[in-house]
Amino acid sequence: MSSYRGRHAARHATPRSPRRVAIGSALRRPAVSASMALAVVATGAAGVSAKERLTLDPAAFTLTATAQSEVGTSAVAAADDQARLVTDRASANAQRALALGQAEEAARAQAAEEARLRNEEAERAAREAERQSLIANAQADPRAATQALMGEFGFGAGQWSCLDKLVTGESTWNYKAKNPSSGAYGLFQSLPASKMSSVADDWATNPVTQIRWGLQYIKDSYGTPCGAWSAWNSRYPHWY
Repeated sequence: MSSYRGRHAARHATPRSPRRVAIGSALRRPAVSASMALAVVATGAAGVSAKERLTLDPAAFTLTATAQSEVGTSAVAAADDQARLVTDRASANAQRALALGQAEEAARAQAAEEARLRNEEAERAAREAERQSLIANAQADPRAATQALMGEFGFGAGQWSCLDKLVTGESTWNYKAKNPSSGAYGLFQSLPASKMSSVADDWATNPVTQIRWGLQYIKDSYGTPCGAWSAWNSRYPHWY
């Protein structure tokens, strides 16, 4: 006997198991937006489990052209920032080196100026010591001082004998000699005595001042000591 199969047998058939849908198919969607793509790339999809990464459709993480452009722009901007940072650091280093060089040069210039001033002061002190020594020696031996100074006025050793006789006749080589009647003073009997201030104000106590004044006076008035000595002898009472 044939079995009966009702018209609606299918309705009462054993229900089939629901069809599994692949996770990849369920999650398949258009490419993610640029911002989400950047986030996924930056984090390496850190929030997705290892199992899910095995089943997710790679297409889900495909960057759109816009996202790719944004990534490229960001990379260029980062490179530009890095380049500016390097340039700024190089500029700052150059400025520091320049400032250091200028400071060192200023220090060298200051040290050189201080050394120059010390040398000038040492030379001035040496000249003053020499002057004081000459004065002291001239007071003790005005003849030797006069012989030492004759060359400054162009007088050679051949003029010394005439000069020695002339000063001996005027003051006997006493730098403090004073004529009581006329007021003439010093080795060369300057009249008035204050005329010797044309050389220096210490004429009363410094034989060197008197010698320089007397030698210049002889040169201007008689040319040489022998000329002055000749004039001195031609007058009576003697004077020149």
